[in-house]
Amino acid sequence: MSDMRSIRSFDPSELPVKDRYGLLVGTVAPRPIALASTVDAEGRRNLAPFSYFNVYSIAPPVMVVGPTLRGRDGTVKDTLANARSTKEIVVNLVDHAMVEGASLSSSDYPADVDEFAKSGFTPVKSDTVRPARVAEAPVSFECAVTQIVELGDGPGAGHMLICEVKRVHIAQDVLDENGKVDAHKIDLVGRCGGNFYVRAAGDALFEIPKPSGNGLGVGVDALPPEISNHSALTANERARLGAASVIPDETEVNEHKLLELSDLFMEHEDDASALESALFREAKQRLEQGDVDGAWKTLLAYNPG
Repeated sequence: MSDMRSIRSFDPSELPVKDRYGLLVGTVAPRPIALASTVDAEGRRNLAPFSYFNVYSIAPPVMVVGPTLRGRDGTVKDTLANARSTKEIVVNLVDHAMVEGASLSSSDYPADVDEFAKSGFTPVKSDTVRPARVAEAPVSFECAVTQIVELGDGPGAGHMLICEVKRVHIAQDVLDENGKVDAHKIDLVGRCGGNFYVRAAGDALFEIPKPSGNGLGVGVDALPPEISNHSALTANERARLGAASVIPDETEVNEHKLLELSDLFMEHEDDASALESALFREAKQRLEQGDVDGAWKTLLAYNPG
C-alpha cells in the first residue's frame, strides 16, 4: 500500500534567488555544519559556518565545503578568497555547546576582523596547515584544498572546495570505551531552513537495523499481499520487515504460534476481526522492540482464509 501525498511542483529557474534559496535549504535538511577556519595571504584568521558540506570520499579522505557568492551582490566571501590564496582549511564540527558561537561567526565582518575573538572560540595551532583549529570543537579536520569547482558566477553561485583530510583531531569525551565515536556523546547539530537547527541527541537519535545475514533484505515485495496491503502497517514498518534476510518457514511459524501466540488465538477464537487486530498489534510491538523475526512469524500466523 503506497502512502500517496498531494504534490506541488516548481521550476527553480523561474523563482527569484531569495525564494530559490529558501526552498532548497528549507527542504534539504538537516545539513551538517562545517565551521571553516582559514587564513589569508597575510595570515589573518577567518572563521565561518557552512552547511553546504559533507564527506565525499574515504580513499583519499575528502570533504567538500560549499561557500556561495554573496546573494546580494555576487561578491566573494572571505573563506573562498582565502582557500584560493592558501589552499588550506580546517573543518571544525559543531556540537550543541558551541552552536550559538558558530552562528555568530556567520556575521559578515570585514576581512581584517578575527571571528575567533568575535564568536568566543579559542584558536589552537594546527599540525599540518596554517589555519588554526577550534579548541571547543568535538572534531577538527586539517585539510588541503586540492581543487575548487565553480558552479556559477552570479549571486548565490556555489563553489565546491575539494578538501583532502591531512589530520584529524577528536575530543576524548566523545569516544566510547572502544575508541569509536559515540553518537550519544558527540551531540552534533544540523542546519535546517530559516533560523532552525536540529540537535542529534536524546530522543532525536534512533537506530535502524541493517539487513541481516548476507546484507540483502527480502524486500517489501516479498510480503504476502494480505500483510503488505494491510492498513495497520506503516511504510517504515513494511520496510523493516523487508530488511529481513530470510522469511520464516511454516514450521517456525507454527512453533511460534504454539509457544508465543496461543493465548491470543484462544482469547479471540470466535472473533476473526479481533484476532487480526491483536496479531497486527503484537507484530508492531515486536518491530518497535527490534524483533523483526518475531514480527514476521506473528504476521504469517495471521491467515484470513
